[in-house]
Amino acid sequence: MEERKIKAVAIAAALLVSADIHAENEPVDIHASPKLETLDSDIAAVPFMFSTDSMGLSAGVAGVVKKAGQPQASLLGAGLVTDKGTWMTYLGAYNYALSPDSRWLFGAEFYSGDYKDFNYYVGKAAQNNSHADEMIIADAQEALHQLSVRYILPIGQAKHDPIKAALYPSRKLTGHTPWESGVSSIDLRPFYQARKFAHNTQLPPSDFATNDSVWGLETRFEWNNQDRSANPTQGSKTQIKLTYAPDTSDQTSWWKWELNQSWYWDLGKWDNLFDQQVFAFNVYTADTPSWNNTDAEHGYHRPPEYAGVKLGGLYRLRSYQTGRFVGRSAISYSAEYRVMPEWQPLGDWPVFNWYDVPWWQWVAFADVGRVADSYNVSELHSDMKWSAGGAVRFQVEGVVVRTEMAWGNEESVFRVMVNQPF
Repeated sequence: MEERKIKAVAIAAALLVSADIHAENEPVDIHASPKLETLDSDIAAVPFMFSTDSMGLSAGVAGVVKKAGQPQASLLGAGLVTDKGTWMTYLGAYNYALSPDSRWLFGAEFYSGDYKDFNYYVGKAAQNNSHADEMIIADAQEALHQLSVRYILPIGQAKHDPIKAALYPSRKLTGHTPWESGVSSIDLRPFYQARKFAHNTQLPPSDFATNDSVWGLETRFEWNNQDRSANPTQGSKTQIKLTYAPDTSDQTSWWKWELNQSWYWDLGKWDNLFDQQVFAFNVYTADTPSWNNTDAEHGYHRPPEYAGVKLGGLYRLRSYQTGRFVGRSAISYSAEYRVMPEWQPLGDWPVFNWYDVPWWQWVAFADVGRVADSYNVSELHSDMKWSAGGAVRFQVEGVVVRTEMAWGNEESVFRVMVNQPF
């Protein structure tokens, strides 16, 4: 049997997707004086270094500014370089409002990267029946830029003080529909995404569009009915995404939908062993309805691979590389058993005792899922890929850090990341 590789993947870019670090973990006084809050902005920067097979030896810095001009707003930036010549940069701005009573929140994200000798799964190598050794190693430039215009709907717990309702770290559940409980919002996200391989790269045939850049609009509807944002124990969270790219001289129109649904059940304490037990379950499914639409001028109305429906990475099928599987449609299930031990020694350990670490959590998890070239329920539930593993998570200065080990039938992966996967 082939020996499996254990990869240590300490992803500093994990910080980049934690846009709600401030909003999700600290009470927000949105009516405070903007001038005073600007002066009291919290600024932190952290250097980092890690090594992976694809990236090589990497070093960089990440920084965050909380209360960045407004009490609820934040800025986040990061950059890294590697000994292979790879570099990446990220800048994000989050939760800016027109006024304390406004229902609108604004943000922006700008990511660029230049990767050298990186592992990519394209063409048949990204299909469900592919093998890990079918990847190509190539140089490529990547980019993802998007704006966010979020409107908090006047229903549920956001009828009054909408920004506070949306950003407060905990809430009391008052029902089982968006009209009774939780916070609902619509988020419009115009985007530009690109992946440009080096000119001498030999790419295999692909069922996807071949344009190396795409722009369009992603529309999100979200109903957050969790009791806590950082570590939910009850309730649910529903997110529906609709992504549309129009016909232009450089791209073919296409659209896809995604549904991401999570539930949480509080199982209570277990004698003197666990202070808290939670069972969490997530379902993700997606499809590209325009997949088989054709016309004489543009051919098939399909996205490029980098913008298609994907599985693998930090949130689904966690023993696989990000974007390991790509198809027209997908389905994925994830289950986690999360416990909070009564024994909590981290405050007495070296390094940890420099920070506020109020709790830690042990987690067992399992993922199953697959991609397909049609949205066929029977096919999507056959020959499913799987991942299983364990994690230790802890809250450090209001940020949930997760370290996890995932096993699968291709390889095993260790990751360090922030925020719960769902």
